[in-house]
Parts: sequence; C-alpha cells; structure tokens
Amino acid sequence: MGLAGRLLGGWDADPLWGTAYDWIVEHPVVGGALWRAGTGSDLRLLHEAADEIGRLPAGSGVLDVPCGGGVALRGLRPGQGVAYVAADLSPRMLDRTREAADARGVGDQVTTVECDVAALPFDEASYDLVVSFTGLHCFPDPRAAVLEMGRVLRPGGVLSGSAVLDGTGWRHEPLRRVGRAANLIGPSGSAGDVRRWLAEAGLEQVSVRVTGALGWFRGVRA
Repeated sequence: MGLAGRLLGGWDADPLWGTAYDWIVEHPVVGGALWRAGTGSDLRLLHEAADEIGRLPAGSGVLDVPCGGGVALRGLRPGQGVAYVAADLSPRMLDRTREAADARGVGDQVTTVECDVAALPFDEASYDLVVSFTGLHCFPDPRAAVLEMGRVLRPGGVLSGSAVLDGTGWRHEPLRRVGRAANLIGPSGSAGDVRRWLAEAGLEQVSVRVTGALGWFRGVRA
C-alpha cells in the first residue's frame, strides 16, 4: 500500500492515524496535550473508561469493538481471568491488538475476531461489558452498531464508549470535515441521537457526556 493509501484510506486500510492514535493514548503527557488540541477533550477520560475493564471479576466477558490497535487493553490486568474478545473489520488492526496483548502479558485472555459490528457473530446476552472507544463515528451505520452491541449484553451488562459527535460547535467542524474526507469518520450522530440509540438497544441509566468534539456514553442493559 502506498503512502497516499495509508494516509487517506479508511480504517479497513490500517491508516497511519491509527498508529498515531495508539501512541497518543499511551503517552499521557505529550499525547494528552495533542489529544486536547485535536479534540478539545481530556485523554484521562479514555483512561478512566478503560479502567472499568480491570475491575471486572474473573469469569467476566468483555467485547471490544472496534478494537483498533488495542488501546483498551490498558485496562486489562494480567491473570485477571477475563474472557476478552477484540473484534474489528481490519485484519491488520487485529494483528496489532494481538501484538499489544502479548506485550502487556494479557494475551492468554484475549481472542481476536474479524467481523462487522452491524452483524456481530455472537449470541444474545454474551458479554458483561462492551467497550467501543473512539469508534462509533467510524461505522457507516452507528445506530445498527449500537443495537448490535446492546443485543450481546447480558442483563445488567454495561456498554461504554466514545465518539466524535455532530453538533458540538463550529470549533470542531474542521475535525469532522477532515475525518470524513479521509474516510475515518462516518455519518456519526449527535448526543441526542446516541441517547436514543442506547434506549432503543434496551439500555437504561443512559448518560452522554460531551467534552470538546467527543461524546462519552454509557448505558446498562435492562
């Protein structure tokens, strides 16, 4: 793949932005400053959301979709005894997640699955936690993705994630426009759209916190 393809290709092409994103997440000082400059949000919110994974008891099931390069693995502890499924449409992203899992010493808990979030190959009520960090805006049909993620949650299970949202002000419009031109951001939606999709998915205790260009959402399966 040429440089143009790496720069302008969508997530299925393993764009260079994916590697930059992984580096930013793992470097809270410099990366945090870049994150705030680019999104207007606080990188610590992602770290705090990922920490929920590490609080799950042994035997819990986690679905990470899209897993990208495996940034959510920062929340998984060695020897935790969690069944962690990393799902993505891109084989290269799955390879990177596997590499990250092995490097963190959690590879024995991680299974990678290539699939489409709009048609997840999992039974209903399969997972205690589904995470989708900085991912919902990547999907061509975010509503369908939320419905599928809600479908595979067990009663009392949690869906947690973040996304670049519409309606967050003119300051963040260049981010959305450039992202869509590079095929990195899809139709997305507003905070109100995300609340509605979560409710349609059967989730309660729904919250959507908007900071900068991002919305951090959470809901609990009824």
